[in-house]
Amino acid sequence: MDCKICEFKQRQFFCQTCLKTHLRDFQHQTQHFAADRDEQVLKASKALETIQAARLFRAHVADCQSRLEEVMAGLAQLRKENDKKRDRLRALRESLATRRRSLSAAKLQPARHSPAPGLSHLTQRETQELNALSMTIARARSGLVQELVEVFNVVEVGGRPPIGGKAGTKGEWTIGDLILPVPGDIRRYPPDHINAVITHTIHFLSLLTFYLGVKLPFEFVWTGGKLGVGQPWIGAIMGSESGGWARWSTKHPLHLSSSPNPPQPDETPPTPTAPLSESYIDTTPPPNTPSSFTTALAMLLYDVSYLAHTQNVDVPLSQAGDVLSNLWSVCCSAELGRRSHETTPRLQPPTGLGFHFDFAQLLQATAAHPRSTRVIRRKAGGVGHQQRTVDVVKEEEEGWDMVEGDSL
Repeated sequence: MDCKICEFKQRQFFCQTCLKTHLRDFQHQTQHFAADRDEQVLKASKALETIQAARLFRAHVADCQSRLEEVMAGLAQLRKENDKKRDRLRALRESLATRRRSLSAAKLQPARHSPAPGLSHLTQRETQELNALSMTIARARSGLVQELVEVFNVVEVGGRPPIGGKAGTKGEWTIGDLILPVPGDIRRYPPDHINAVITHTIHFLSLLTFYLGVKLPFEFVWTGGKLGVGQPWIGAIMGSESGGWARWSTKHPLHLSSSPNPPQPDETPPTPTAPLSESYIDTTPPPNTPSSFTTALAMLLYDVSYLAHTQNVDVPLSQAGDVLSNLWSVCCSAELGRRSHETTPRLQPPTGLGFHFDFAQLLQATAAHPRSTRVIRRKAGGVGHQQRTVDVVKEEEEGWDMVEGDSL
C-alpha cells in the first residue's frame, strides 16, 4: 500500500494481535532451542570428563619434556666448560712437571759454576768501561777544582816552617785576599769583613760540591731567591738521624747584620738575628744557648767536614774550625772526585754510617768562648799611616768584640 505521507510503497503493516502471536511463537522457539542447547552442552561435558585425565597427563608429560630439554642443554654447556678446564689443568700439570724437572736438574748441578763465557766477557768489558769513565770524570773534576782554587785564590799567608829545632808557626788562610778566621777569632774582625769572606767561602763551597756531585747535609738559601743574591741562610735538608743534624731544619743567618730585622728567605721563617750593636755588647743570652749566627757557622763547618769525609780526608773535631785549610785538603786529596752522589761509585745519602761527626758536639765546640771580661787598649801606627787607638771589648757571654777606631 502507499503511504499517505511520503507516497512510497511500504511494508505491510500488522495489527497488534498479529504481533502478539508472532512474539509468542518466537519465544516458544527460543525456549525449545535453549533446551536443546543445554542438552548438547551436558552431553559434551560428559564426553570431556572421560578424556580429562588423559589431557592432563599429556600436558604434564609435555612440561616435563621441556624441562628435560633445558637440563640437557645446561648439561652440554657444563660438559664443554669441564672439557676446557680439564685441558687447562692438564697443561698446567705438564708445565709444573717441567719446572720440577728443571729445578731438580738445577739442584743436582754444582753450587758454584762459572757463568757463560760470552756473558762473563761482556760483564768484564762493561765493568772496565765503567771504571775508565769514572776515572775520566774524576780527572775532569780534579781539573775543575784546581781552576776553582786559582780563581778564588785560596792560599795560606804567613807562617814559618820548623827550622833548627824551633817549632814553626801557622799562617792564615785567605780566600779572595780575605782572611777567614777560626770561630774563636771571628770577634777580632769587623762584620763587613766576616760577611764578605763567608760569602766567598759559600760560593767556593757551592761550586766545589757542584763539580764533585756531592750533596751536603745543610743547604744554603739566599734572601734574593737566586744564588748570590741577598744574604745567605743555612738549614738542614731531609736526612737520616745519624749525627743528629737532621732536626736543625730551621734556617739560620750566615751573616752579621746591622739592621734590627734582616730579610729572611721565603722557604722557612727563622728567628731574625740580633742587631749588630746588640751582638757586640749584649751579654744577656744564656751561656748554653748559642746565637743564630754561631749555629749557622757550625752548620757550615759540618758541611765542610762532611765534604772532606766524602773525599777520604779525615778532619778531627779539633780542626773543624779551619774551614779553608780543610777545603784545601779536600782539593789536594788523592781520592778527589772518585765518589759522589750522582755518579758511580755512588755515595750514601747524607750523612751515612761512616761519618761519625756529631753536630751537637761541633756546635758546642764552635760556641765555646772565654768567660773573662776585660778591655784591652792598644795603639797601632806605622810609616805613612795615622796613629790610632783601638778599644777591644771582650765579653763574658756569647757575643762579638766591638772594635772602635778610625779603621782596621
